[in-house]
Amino acid sequence: MRSIKVEGLDIPWTALTLGCLQLAPSEAWGDACTVEEADRVVKTALEGGIMAFDTAEGYGDGESERRLGKALGSRKNDVIIVSKIWPDAEMSLEAYQVRLEGTLKALGRDYVDAYLVHWPGMYIDNMLKSGKMCDIMAALKESGKARTIGVSNFQERDIGFMAGKASLFSINQVPYNLLQREYEGPHIKICEKNGIGYMAYAPSARGLLAGRLDEEALKAPARKECHLYYQPHLGDSKHVRRAVQEIAEEINTAPINVALAWVIQQWNIITAVVGSRKVDQVKEFCAAGDITLTSEQLGRLNRESAQFHSASGVIV
Repeated sequence: MRSIKVEGLDIPWTALTLGCLQLAPSEAWGDACTVEEADRVVKTALEGGIMAFDTAEGYGDGESERRLGKALGSRKNDVIIVSKIWPDAEMSLEAYQVRLEGTLKALGRDYVDAYLVHWPGMYIDNMLKSGKMCDIMAALKESGKARTIGVSNFQERDIGFMAGKASLFSINQVPYNLLQREYEGPHIKICEKNGIGYMAYAPSARGLLAGRLDEEALKAPARKECHLYYQPHLGDSKHVRRAVQEIAEEINTAPINVALAWVIQQWNIITAVVGSRKVDQVKEFCAAGDITLTSEQLGRLNRESAQFHSASGVIV
C-alpha cells in the first residue's frame, strides 16, 4: 500500500487510514459492533496493509479508543494512531492534558502520533480563543505526548483565526469525496499555504459511492441524516455513481475502491479515512491503496462530479 512521510512521524502514513467510529457505540452508526468484531476488523486492516488508525475520545465515550488499543495489542507502537479532543474542554493546558491522558490510558500508549481538535464550533470562534488553542496544542506537541497536531472540520475562517500560528498544525481532517468538495477552493488553499494536509473522511460519501443502498445500509442513522441519500441529491448523483461503477468494472475492482482512489490522488491529501464494522468490507477496500486511476478515468470522474455540484448549486 502506498504511503507518504509526514513531518514529525517516524512511520510512513498509508494511503488509507482505518476510521474507528463504527467500532464502538455511536449515534451515527448505532451499537452494532461487538468487541470481538472490532478486534477482527482492526487485525484485518493490518493484514491488508493499513498502518494508520483514526479514533477520538468522542467515539463511544472513549470505547473506540479502548477497543482499538486492545485489538492492536503488541503492534500498537508499530502504527500511526490519530485521536481527537472534543472542543468543549476548558481552554487551559491542564484541561487539555487531562483529556489527552484519558486518551492515552484508553489506548494503552505513551503518546499519539497525531492529536486533533475535533471541531471549531462555538468553542473556538475568534482569534483570542484560537490563539489560546494553538498555544495549548503546541505545548502538547512539545511534551512529546502528541507527535504532531492538527484540527478537524476547520474551514478557511477558522484557519484564518490562527493567524501566524497555523503552520504549527500538520493536518485538517475534513469530509471529502466526489459528491462533497466544499473544502476545496479557499479552504484548501489556506491549508496548503500553511503546510496543512487533508485527512479525507467519508471518502465514499458514507457508502453511497460504494453502492450501499440496500435496506440494511439505509437503516444507519449516519445515512438517514445525510442529505446525499435524499432527493434531489440522490438523483443528481446517479451519473457520478454510474461512472464509478463503470470504472470499477474496467479495472476489475469494487466501486468503493474507485471512489477511494480518486480521493487519494487529489491535491493536498495525506490519507483517506475509511471505516467499517465488517471484515469483508475491510478486505475489499484495502485494495484501494494500490490503485492508480488513469488521467482519462480521473477526467471522467471529475466531469461527472462537476456536473453534480453544478446541479446542487456548488461550482467545482
